[in-house]
Amino acid sequence: MEETRALLAKAHQGDKSAREQLVLDNMGLVWSIVRRFCGRGCESEDLFQIGCIGLIKAIDKFDLAFDVCFSTYAVPMITGEIRRFLRDDGMIRVSRTIKELGGRVKGAREQLSFRLGREPTIEEIAGELGVSREEVAASLEAGAQVESLYQTPGRDGEGGSCLLDRMEDMGRSGEQEQLLNRMVLEELIGQLEEKEKEIIVRRYFENQTQTQVAQALGVSQVQISRLEKKILKQMRARL
Repeated sequence: MEETRALLAKAHQGDKSAREQLVLDNMGLVWSIVRRFCGRGCESEDLFQIGCIGLIKAIDKFDLAFDVCFSTYAVPMITGEIRRFLRDDGMIRVSRTIKELGGRVKGAREQLSFRLGREPTIEEIAGELGVSREEVAASLEAGAQVESLYQTPGRDGEGGSCLLDRMEDMGRSGEQEQLLNRMVLEELIGQLEEKEKEIIVRRYFENQTQTQVAQALGVSQVQISRLEKKILKQMRARL
């Protein structure tokens, strides 16, 4: 960890060799995150390059005053960069022309619905825009496929995580995901006092009830409940 911090300090001072060494040292971390996104219509090599951009951003933005491991900071930066790429570029490759037409189709569809008092047909939308039915159908299909995965549940995207993110949350069970989660948890738990650490380990790793933990530590269940809430709040704030 000290060696990494030393390299980070040099990189922040403009040492290119230190920056390159940090990238090389963390390539395995990038690949471990890339594997979580395999099978999404993108080549692994492409995702790796995007992940490296996130890694470089993490190197440049990491504050040495942070009392956390660099990897803990880098993981969400790398993951976020890949997710933005998939979200912006589209998991399903759609030409720019179709994307632009999709916006026009959406507008025409709303106008026709208001004017006709019903959902317009593809032929009516095509006639309104002066394009073929096939082009309208292609834009609608492409938009539906992407929207179904990336649209957030609230209005204007304010409803929280998108469906793809929630699918990932439900389906993550691989060794790489466990490794990344463990890295973050170990960092957070390592900052706790011994009693706090024991409570979290007993509750979430040994699956003990609050009553069982209270008996083991010789305190009341109410005290354990209060302490647990306090500890979790601290961990969330640090995360």
